[in-house]
Amino acid sequence: ATLFLPMAGLAAIAAAGVGARIPARSSTATVVGLTGGIGMGKSSAAAWFRRCGFRVHDADATVHSLYAAGGAAVEPVCAAFPSARGADGGIDRAALSAAV
Repeated sequence: ATLFLPMAGLAAIAAAGVGARIPARSSTATVVGLTGGIGMGKSSAAAWFRRCGFRVHDADATVHSLYAAGGAAVEPVCAAFPSARGADGGIDRAALSAAV
């Protein structure tokens, strides 16, 4: 099952306090996606989920490591957009945005 929670939807969960659990409805994993704009508290919400014992995957951190010098995405992205290579050998996100 997949559940996407906008940041406003976390108020009820947060009100339950650290250590609260979302009841399981089946033996399969439930995937929760946090969405929201800059400064909406996604990182704080993810930290809260971690403290409650949930596994959290941070897609932003994964992309940053892929775009860093030596990352697996550097060569394929730079092959398509040569101007996206940064001075440090990684992807310059602003240059990539301009090129795309």
